[in-house]
Amino acid sequence: MHNLNQFIAPALAALCLAGCGAGSSSLTPAQSRALTPADPDLAALYTASCKACHTVPASRAPMTGSARAWGVRMNKGMDRLLENTISGYKGMPPMGLCSDCSEADLRDLISFMATPPEPADS
Repeated sequence: MHNLNQFIAPALAALCLAGCGAGSSSLTPAQSRALTPADPDLAALYTASCKACHTVPASRAPMTGSARAWGVRMNKGMDRLLENTISGYKGMPPMGLCSDCSEADLRDLISFMATPPEPADS
């Protein structure tokens, strides 16, 4: 039985780690952190309220710029995402901690985070 456990534990660990990556992206956290909205006012809101969670995989928030992580969420529709943002959803606090954000700001922030970066020219 001891020998069997030597194989089961690593296999379970690998499955768990693979499952954790289901919402991850091909972007690294550093690449996600480097993304910033072009509009300076939106960039300030993003930096103050969104960036701390949406660029850190351990937060389990969808990574900024990850089409894979945001695709399923965007399929629910912007109105649903906005409702979840305003009310709070799972680990995200109401308004995403952006008490200064209007609904338009929140829509723009969601759109920014859900949009993958343009590929770099070779």
